Amino acid sequence: MSDLLGYYLMPHPPIAVPEVGDNRPISATVKACLAVGREIKELAPDTIIIITPHGVMFSDAVAISYGERIKGDLARFRARQVQIDKKIDTELTLEIAVRAKAAGIPVAKLSHEYLSAYGRKFELDHGSLVPLYFIEKSYQDYDLVHITYGLLGTLELYRFGQKIREAVTELGRRAVVIASGDLSHRLTPDGPYPYSPSGKVFDETLISLLEKGDAKGIFTLDEHLVEEAGECGLRSLYVLLGCLSGEFTGTRLSYEGPFGVGYGVVSLKRTGNVEDLYDKLKEEITTARRKLAVKSNDYVRLARMSLEYYFRHRKTMPVPKEGFTELKDRRAAAFVSLKKHGTLRGCIGTILPTKPSLAAEIIENTLSAALRDPRFPPVREAELAEIDISVDVLSYPEPAEKSNLDPRRYGVIVSKGARRGVLLPDLEGVDTVAEQLKIALNKAGISPNEDFRIERFEVVRYREGE
Repeated sequence: MSDLLGYYLMPHPPIAVPEVGDNRPISATVKACLAVGREIKELAPDTIIIITPHGVMFSDAVAISYGERIKGDLARFRARQVQIDKKIDTELTLEIAVRAKAAGIPVAKLSHEYLSAYGRKFELDHGSLVPLYFIEKSYQDYDLVHITYGLLGTLELYRFGQKIREAVTELGRRAVVIASGDLSHRLTPDGPYPYSPSGKVFDETLISLLEKGDAKGIFTLDEHLVEEAGECGLRSLYVLLGCLSGEFTGTRLSYEGPFGVGYGVVSLKRTGNVEDLYDKLKEEITTARRKLAVKSNDYVRLARMSLEYYFRHRKTMPVPKEGFTELKDRRAAAFVSLKKHGTLRGCIGTILPTKPSLAAEIIENTLSAALRDPRFPPVREAELAEIDISVDVLSYPEPAEKSNLDPRRYGVIVSKGARRGVLLPDLEGVDTVAEQLKIALNKAGISPNEDFRIERFEVVRYREGE
């Protein structure tokens, strides 16, 4: 019988591997991972499909390793002797890629030749090696499908999981799916990442939702909570939930976080027939976004309207005849920033007004941020429900010296001839004037040793839901 036989969330801390170091503080995690290995041995799958956050990742595509074999080791963690070398299930890999592309889901097939051209290795990452290490203690007779999730929309990742299921069924495989991912990286003040009290809340909430089989709850988790958690496993789970495609329950095998990072081991089982939840999930996410938009100020509401209009009509929205009076009666420069799950997705703006009104300025800069920021691929319609928008309205720039800059209060403009660099104020990770100037100069291609001009400006920042 061909089917997806098992579904697991597994963490990937290298310290869990005894050859790397003392794993006694996470003994519950180690025992749970070994138990998963024994369970997989009983299932005896032909193929293990692993979704990892630590392979070669793309912002606009899922990456699938394509070749005869793939291997890797834990040399980065001073344990080169820990090595895994597996045959790739090339037929299943190709079938997944073909079905995903036919559904409009971007997929990158990674080969040794492709990666070597960019100075990257065709290898197993530690996000795959650690879970497989524990499985190999009990079971080795399997081929591998190695997938690195991309920074796509949550629903695209869910749909990709559905295509995995379809491919497995079509080819008659007996397969197991593992979502590799650690939970919050911000559990303790003495951990390796900035502490947030939301970290523990996120972990307990997510595992509880998995235990209850609440896919909708996982897809509509509070965005601020997710951002504060600093996790790397949620996107792996989106794919896993697509593989499940129906009702399920979860069993918590272990959870602990003594090093400041949450490690959860959960076994999931389908309890009903295969069901396409895509439309229901899409409606849930869209409804939540609409409720947020209703509560938003005119600045970001207009920006979102302009994006939705563009994807409906494929042209720039005219300034609305009704409403937005303040924005239509005023001229000002503005920057529009787009973020996706807390990560910048596009940012374009002007430091002086270029349009007849602030409304027109926001509309134009919103589309530019979405479609013409050279640092990112164009935003796709499927991403809209997960894009957060902020609008910064700028004051008129004024000459400044280093001594009267403040990266929290003032943005900065540096210029030398035709070269110019702009940096907004109050940016995460930019805490000093020196850091602010360094970034702005680098953007402008100006050496710190040159005689450059400095200007400063203030902004009023508008966010969705405010």
